[in-house]
Amino acid sequence: MPKYLWRVGYTAEGAGGLLAEGGAARRDAIRTAVESVGGTVECCYFAFGTDDLYVIGDVPDAVAAAAMSIRTAAAGGAHTETIALLTPAEIDEAVKRPADYRPPGR
Repeated sequence: MPKYLWRVGYTAEGAGGLLAEGGAARRDAIRTAVESVGGTVECCYFAFGTDDLYVIGDVPDAVAAAAMSIRTAAAGGAHTETIALLTPAEIDEAVKRPADYRPPGR
């Protein structure tokens, strides 16, 4: 199952919800959302700085990841960046796969 990293930044509304409910409740809500599309959460870490939360988990495919992203954006409490993660074996396969590419200006 593909693995993803979600970088999350809370809006003012989302931060207010976090203040009201706490981190454990938010983690549980995230787990429920990921499980609703057939996935699992590996870990969930809060942070400060550019991002407020990092989630790593598995979902069945890119469509499931998109469903999560669309629902999160529509709810308005957070903005997310979804990053597909690859294993070393997947990179080994990628570097062996031919692809035609011409750098600009050549």
